[in-house]
Amino acid sequence: MTSCKSKCLSLVAIASLVICALLGVVEGRVPFACDPNNGLTRGFKFCRTYVPIHVRVQDLIGWLTLPEKIRLVVNNAIEVPRLGIKGYEWWSEALHGVSNVGPGTKFGGAFPGATSFPQVITTAASFNQSLWQEIGHVVSDEARAMYNGGVAGLTYWSPNVNIFRDPRWGRGQETPGEDPVLAGKYAASYVKGLQGDGAGNRLKVAACCKHYTAYDLDNWNGVDRFHFNAKVSKQDLEDTYNVPFKSCVLEGKVASVMCSYNQVNGKPTCADSNLLRNTIRGQWHLNGYIVSDCDSVGTLYDTQHYTRTPEEAAAEAIKAGLDLDCGPFLALHTDGAIKQGLITENDLNLALANLITVQMRLGMFDGVAQPYGNLGPRDVCTQAHQELALEAARQGIVLLENKGNALPLSPQHQRTVGVIGPNSDVTVTMIGNYAGVACGYTTPLQGIARYVSTVHQLGCRDVACNANDLFGKAEIVARNVDATVLVVGLDQSIEAEFRDRVGLLLPGHQQELVSRVARAARGPVILVIMSGGPVDVTFAKNDPKISAILWVGYPGQAGGTAIADVIFGTTNPGGRLPNTWYPQEYINKVPMTNMDMRSNPASGYPGRTYRFYKGPVVYPFGHGLSYTRFTHTLVIAPKEVSVPITSLSALKNSTFSSKAIKVSHANCGALELGFHVDVKNEGSMDGSHTLLIFSKPPFGKWNSVKQLVTFHKVHVLAGSKQRVKVGVHVCKHLSIVDEFGVRRIPMGKHELHFGDVKHSISIQTLDEIKN
Repeated sequence: MTSCKSKCLSLVAIASLVICALLGVVEGRVPFACDPNNGLTRGFKFCRTYVPIHVRVQDLIGWLTLPEKIRLVVNNAIEVPRLGIKGYEWWSEALHGVSNVGPGTKFGGAFPGATSFPQVITTAASFNQSLWQEIGHVVSDEARAMYNGGVAGLTYWSPNVNIFRDPRWGRGQETPGEDPVLAGKYAASYVKGLQGDGAGNRLKVAACCKHYTAYDLDNWNGVDRFHFNAKVSKQDLEDTYNVPFKSCVLEGKVASVMCSYNQVNGKPTCADSNLLRNTIRGQWHLNGYIVSDCDSVGTLYDTQHYTRTPEEAAAEAIKAGLDLDCGPFLALHTDGAIKQGLITENDLNLALANLITVQMRLGMFDGVAQPYGNLGPRDVCTQAHQELALEAARQGIVLLENKGNALPLSPQHQRTVGVIGPNSDVTVTMIGNYAGVACGYTTPLQGIARYVSTVHQLGCRDVACNANDLFGKAEIVARNVDATVLVVGLDQSIEAEFRDRVGLLLPGHQQELVSRVARAARGPVILVIMSGGPVDVTFAKNDPKISAILWVGYPGQAGGTAIADVIFGTTNPGGRLPNTWYPQEYINKVPMTNMDMRSNPASGYPGRTYRFYKGPVVYPFGHGLSYTRFTHTLVIAPKEVSVPITSLSALKNSTFSSKAIKVSHANCGALELGFHVDVKNEGSMDGSHTLLIFSKPPFGKWNSVKQLVTFHKVHVLAGSKQRVKVGVHVCKHLSIVDEFGVRRIPMGKHELHFGDVKHSISIQTLDEIKN
């Protein structure tokens, strides 16, 4: 029998829980600052939520001493007990799910794991902006829940939006691919999902676009990211490398940008005022903070020897516009920089204001009245979140080959399936890098076993595949089953941070394994490639015994289910390659240190990405097959457009080789063109289709083969059609960047590609049309 005292305690506990729920408090999270139970803070203006944030920020800065300020501009910011402010760890990661990389997040207890979505390169292959935003929304739900539980922060240094310039880059898997438009749209969509659509200036979590800029080499041929000086033309910087970051800030309204380790044209990015203060904050109007990659401020002094003293390095970074140092360098040397007159305390105040502003936008100075304060353990790894991870994996799978319509397999006709290969029964391999602890895994073997009976052999003990002694057993399996699925590829031992690849072929003896198993197989052979970067599988493409090829990237925690769903036709694949797949010989002509995007026929340099490279490929950017057939019909399409210019003098000053008008001299307001495209599903299976719209400029010195303008994802039922409305803006989509970094609109005939339909549009100045 329960005592009266116990009953009373129970009632008190229940009442406390109700009060906590009403106030938005989750057990485990003590208010970061402005705790109403702390009488010390009641009189501070910075704790009054009705006061404008900029006023609260200045009030708080006025209370801080110089030593306190210095210890607040590093990632492990100190507590300030006399002001009731807790310590804060700025470094958390959420590249494709809440991650345990960085000290800001801890798994365990009430939060044993979090939903692990496919690696970014895989999700990008869906070409689905609404999916990207929804993933960001789910990740931020789980991040807020973990923050409320006291095991995570609210500032996440994700996404990575660098251009996947070179197929060997170990971190290419973290990016949305090689195209700046694709990367920019991914960046803006994911950031919007993470940061939420809160009223006014509020943030759900603070995202961070990294690594700014021209960072895409980790460790190649004796050159590492800490010593690398990326020599980049103004044209490539404006046309390629900076595009995703600009989209992050202008469209995504991101709360942070991270500068990179490398130098750009002789200056460390974290000490370049033109890149930081002038561009990010000046031209793009960043509403947030700029953070260094970890220890990169120290790197510019210790490794790059950019300054004579550490105090000069600290001063250079702060003067350039850096607000937060991931690392201890500013904590150690800022005081000396101020004492030597290299910077002033006011310079430090400006950096601190940017940091505190973001914390206040997150609600960290609002006491217990936390936005999203009701989120807790029950909101992490929910069924809906895990289903979204599965859907993302399905949408990211790319069907590269399907000879004789070998796929989908039929569980009625292929009752036993051999599952072979070093990635056939993997778990953590599927989530790639910068991942956390997944809610659970379904391996490829487990996924296929849900449809049919399976016989399993590794063939190779790991992806290095240094021996072929297990091949015989794999061949026996292939001879005795109705179909064979080979799951091969890469993992983090081959491509990772600080580990660039040495070649594009399958590692070790994997190619031999695939060929021998295919030769021995009785039934259809399905090759599944799990990798971040592209792989030269020309041998498999040309092998008549290999029936179909799938690229699945790193498909996340539900990867095995998604792979099986595609193989057996529960899902109709609709993914497209987000980067070019080159033959192995391509890399012999292209040092990773050459940052030029455009080709140079005089030197034999072939150029990079589908936009500038004209040589042979294994598979092109945007390639992807379906189990059905889609056709396109252009219904409404303007054939000419006149560009109104701001003044006659602007027209006279705009001549460049052949005629091209500076975008800054055009009246861009009325230059949005509307196109209507009917997408018809001619087959017997429902499917999702990505309509890719490319443009080609008039013949001239523009030097791009074609450029992605935009894309639209549509789901079309078998035998039906959908009309897609496409907006093409002349100034934004049909302009080019000249060698001086100036964006211009070439006059003449531009060619637009809507899927397999070509359309020409003539662009002239209003003056030309009148004459």
